[in-house]
Amino acid sequence: MISVKDVSYTYMTGTPFEKTALKNISFDTAQGEVLAIAGHTGSGKSTLIQIVAGLIKLTSGAVEIDGLTVADKKIRRLVGIVFQYPEHQLFEETVERDIAFGPRNFGLSEAEVSARVEEAMRQVGLEAGLKNLSPFELSGGQRRRVAIAGILALKPKYLILDEPTAGLDPLAKENLLRELFGTVKRSGVTIILVSHNMEDIARFADNVIVLAQGEILFKGTPRELFAREEILARAGLEPPPITQLLRKLNIDEQALTLDEAEKIILKRRL
Repeated sequence: MISVKDVSYTYMTGTPFEKTALKNISFDTAQGEVLAIAGHTGSGKSTLIQIVAGLIKLTSGAVEIDGLTVADKKIRRLVGIVFQYPEHQLFEETVERDIAFGPRNFGLSEAEVSARVEEAMRQVGLEAGLKNLSPFELSGGQRRRVAIAGILALKPKYLILDEPTAGLDPLAKENLLRELFGTVKRSGVTIILVSHNMEDIARFADNVIVLAQGEILFKGTPRELFAREEILARAGLEPPPITQLLRKLNIDEQALTLDEAEKIILKRRL
């Protein structure tokens, strides 16, 4: 479990550019859940996940991951983080070598490294025949999958995804999300999804935290969130299209999927 207690963070303390990014943030994750962190640009989302991943030194509050503090180097084997546009970090000559880079640095045998590469490629929907190609010969969506596979090959217990579909075309986005929240989630990995896309959160998140100006405005389920128009407005977020449609039809009920919305609308017509 990831446990975040009273975490605050200020950049450039004691200078004219001092800025508080987080204020008294507290939350826990449940094993195997998808927790979404939503908020507009500048809300503190990126700072928070970097603290959880141990990339920014904690100065106030506490973060524990399976009983370990984030200062403990052992958490590097527990937490994997995928930043926006992770394909910019690809550098090896082949897809296989890029995905294998992390496991090799962990000192695993070549047989184990090879097995992890194959498994990670399956998890993100990459064909085995691509492994000997240069990642730079692939499409944008395929490169994104290679970068994510490199994190999954480390077998993290917790996976942090920072806007994982940013910049992808609709088809590539849909295919990637289907793999991440199908194959990967079924493996038991706890996922923290950072996004401002309410449609993705409605479809995939079990719970959601909304940040605004470094503070938590809301903690609960997506269905509970979409019933709180004032929270979305304060956070500068748009409700998902399904919610907007039901509101235009003067229907107060909440739907997270098209099937749910269809049933609600048909029930009203009968």
